[in-house]
Amino acid sequence: MTLAALLSSLITLMAGSAVAHEVLPAIADMERQGDRLEFTVEAPLEGYVAGIDLGAVADTDAAPEAGNYDTLRALGAQEMEARFRAFWPDMAGRIEIIVDGARIPPVLDAVEVPAPGDITLPRPATLRFHASLPDGAETVQVGWDTGFGTLVLRQQGVEKPYDGYLEGGALSDPIRLAGGDQASAWESFVAYIPVGFDHILPKGLDHILFVLGLFFLAARLRPLLWQVSAFTLAHTVTLALAALGYVSVPAYIVEPLIAASIAFVALENIFFPRLGLWRPLVVFGFGLLHGLGFASVLGEFGLPDGSFVPALIGFNIGVELGQLTVIAIAFIVVGLAWKRDWYRQVVAVPASAAIALIGAYWVVERTML
Repeated sequence: MTLAALLSSLITLMAGSAVAHEVLPAIADMERQGDRLEFTVEAPLEGYVAGIDLGAVADTDAAPEAGNYDTLRALGAQEMEARFRAFWPDMAGRIEIIVDGARIPPVLDAVEVPAPGDITLPRPATLRFHASLPDGAETVQVGWDTGFGTLVLRQQGVEKPYDGYLEGGALSDPIRLAGGDQASAWESFVAYIPVGFDHILPKGLDHILFVLGLFFLAARLRPLLWQVSAFTLAHTVTLALAALGYVSVPAYIVEPLIAASIAFVALENIFFPRLGLWRPLVVFGFGLLHGLGFASVLGEFGLPDGSFVPALIGFNIGVELGQLTVIAIAFIVVGLAWKRDWYRQVVAVPASAAIALIGAYWVVERTML
């Protein structure tokens, strides 16, 4: 009964996340213009207006305000802009801009909301505001309320600019307005490890399912590690190439193929119970696709120019730690049953069937988009 409940929960989780609306960080460019510090923020504004706690959920569908969020995404550009302008005083009070120790209130300059398109997808908008700088201002700290989620803050117009990844509720260290606060290679490496981990657990459901597909065919640790190693090597290659700009494949091609890879591996578990010699090659090929998927995540906010390689390595290590955590959790739950005669029929096949169904559903959904 416990195992049946576990598999039922797995199917429910996957089905409930099949139309995923991942919460991505807001991207803020900050630049000094005379006596003003100007901010340009790119983010879907509907999440703020709907009151979703973006720091507490990985998917907007999981929020109690999801219905209101979807309604807002269907509004015309002018109506959505009006809704946001009415919300702005509340948001402004939850934005921290501290210049030389004194809080400066943000002033709204412009809101640019695109016309509604596919309402199943986020609608990124552009928000512009500024803070007035006193004479002789030297440093600024920036942050906002945890409910607004993660903020990627990028300083512009100076040498050695600050580039930070701030979790909701975090306040940056003092940033020199004249520049010079670019992170060291080591700091960028360390900072991007949790970013990579976060995009596996809890946000990378499709990558989680692929890794679980590898897990459920294996009945021993060694072949599992061979498969994971092939997957790791492959997505490291394409992640690096894509992040460097040598490879670019549109998301409407990559995302359905990633879903197909999930379904394929899971179906192979069902119909080919033994690990064939071709399996590492297949996994390597699919790993190339998943690397492009990771690259699309990095493309949302980029990597610091001055520490590109260390940040890329840190992100990739975070991804690997996330994958190993998924395997460790799966082993704790069902791994002790590997040697049982009933493991394949009771555990591996039902779990693989659930994964295959969700992968097939995603292929159709992402192709239709």
